[in-house]
Parts: sequence; C-alpha cells; structure tokens
Amino acid sequence: MTWLTWRQFRAQAIVAAAALAVVAIALAVTGPHLAGLYASNGLATCQAHGNCETLKTSFMDQVKSSTPDGRLFALGIGLLLAAPALVGVFWGAPLVTREIEAGTFRLAWTQSVTRARWLAVKLGLIGLASIMVGWWASPLDRVTGLPDRGGAAPGFNRLAPALFASRGVAPIGYAAFAFALGVTVGVLIRRTVPAMAVTLALFAAVQVVMPLWVRPHLIPPSHAATALDPATIIAMSTSADGRFINVGAAVDLPGAWILDNQTLTPGGRVFTGPAPAACVSNNAPFSECQAALGRLDLRQLVTYQPAGRYWVFQWYEAGIFLVLAGALCGCCAWLIRRRAP
Repeated sequence: MTWLTWRQFRAQAIVAAAALAVVAIALAVTGPHLAGLYASNGLATCQAHGNCETLKTSFMDQVKSSTPDGRLFALGIGLLLAAPALVGVFWGAPLVTREIEAGTFRLAWTQSVTRARWLAVKLGLIGLASIMVGWWASPLDRVTGLPDRGGAAPGFNRLAPALFASRGVAPIGYAAFAFALGVTVGVLIRRTVPAMAVTLALFAAVQVVMPLWVRPHLIPPSHAATALDPATIIAMSTSADGRFINVGAAVDLPGAWILDNQTLTPGGRVFTGPAPAACVSNNAPFSECQAALGRLDLRQLVTYQPAGRYWVFQWYEAGIFLVLAGALCGCCAWLIRRRAP
C-alpha cells in the first residue's frame, strides 16, 4: 500500500522535495550573512541600551536593501501564503477523485488493508508536506528582527494578515485543512478538475473570513482611551459645508494589531462634527486646525490586540484548522467506507 501511494504521487512528492531543497540551500547560503548582520547590528543587547526600535529599523532596512535577502524574504512570504492552497488543490482534491475516475478504487479498496487504512496511508505520506512548509519558515522568522513583545519593525507587523499567515505554526494548520478539504470535496464531487476549482474557492473564502471576522474575536481585544493629542493627527477629511469631519490620529502601540481607532467627544460619542472653522478654511494653516481640535477636549479610543498575544493567536488558529482537518478526514473515511467497491 505504501508503494502504491508512492507510485501514484511520486511526481508531486519529487516537485515538493526539490522546491524545499532549493529553499533550504538558499537559507543555508544567506543564513550566516543574516546572522552576522544581526550580531553586528547590536540587536542582541538592545534591551539593555534601550535602542531596540532604532536598531530594528536599521536592520530591516539593510535586509530589504540586500537583493538576495530581500527577495528571499518576499519569496518566503509568497510561498507560505500559496503553499496551503496548492496542497489542497493539487494533492488533496485528486487524491480520491483520481481513483474514482480511473476506476482504480476497486483495486485499492478490495486489498487486504481496510479502506480507513488506505486513506490514512495517503494522508500520512502527503500530509508531511505541510510539516515541511512550516519547518523552512522558521529560519526566516528568526532573521526578521520581529521580537516576541514590545512591537515590530516598521512595516513588518507580524500580526498583520500577510505575515501572520506565513509565520509560526499557523501555516501547518492551514496546509492540513486545505489538504483535508481537497480530499473531502473530491469524494463528494468525484471529478478532478471541478473538485480542484471548488477546493481553491472554498479555501480562499476561509482565508478571507478568518482574519476579517474570526481571528479578531478569538481573544477579547484590549482598549486604550487617551486624550487626543492634536500633534498626532495624521488623517482628516471634512464635508464642503463643514458639517461633518473625520479625524484620525496615530497610535503609539508598537507591534499591536489595531482593530479600531475612534475619535470621541467628551460625552463618549464618535466625533463627526461640526468642523472648526479653521479646518474648513482654505487659507488657515493646518496648525490652526490642530489647535482648534485640541480645544474640543476630544479623546482617542483604540481597540487592539497586543503584540504579546502573537503566539497565543498562532496556536489558537493552528488548533482550529487542525481540528477542522481531523473532522474532514473522519468525514472522508466514513464516506469511503460506505462506498461499494
């Protein structure tokens, strides 16, 4: 049975192994340079000197300006974002569907092994790809200069959707779920190409729903309410008649995932106007508008997830997708056991 599984999926296995070998070689070549850059930058002792933010910014600028390092960093993110979908579409969806279309399930399911074992062997062998994907991402995470707490280098907030989905243990859960989803869709549709298309559409929908509507509520968010500092206003828009105004101020929460940033009146309502005359006038400098807004005693309410919750979110999300993958595998086993040979 193991030999049969290898013969059927050796092409995918060889391609995956070759791709991972290329990535491993690239990491081995660039790793010493990045490690030396990290050490020479002084990040290892920055906490004692209180200059971590400056050194992190300098380190990331150097990484991005280095052509091999910058491209490898971007390539790593892209591969980790695409890999789970590729596993589901090209490995999961054809797994059972190809057997049904070719009629080979009659051979596979009438052997001395049970159908559940037949499925478990394929899931075990091909599911190794998801573990490998998570493995090679860990060296990239160590050289990005993103700490476990206290924020992240500018432009590299690891709680942001793109970086979060390409780091830590979450991609392993994504890949396992995508694979199980592909197998399930294949069992139900029984046509390879339609199953691949449906798998891709469903997985893409899940990857949109998760960061927008599910992830923010896995842990109750924190809130920070402070007096609005007019000097931190970075965005403002007003209606032509000045009846409405929208004010946005910068947030000083390094590495946090900002869910909402509101400007409130002293009474606790969202400030929408009317706009001070200085903010509507075409001749008044922006400093006068800032001063006028400062006299309104406005407050800033920020809803956010702290940077220190990164690994909690990673394990929560990986666990959710692994449980879903297990449920889908159980569903597949049940469906296959019911199918007459």
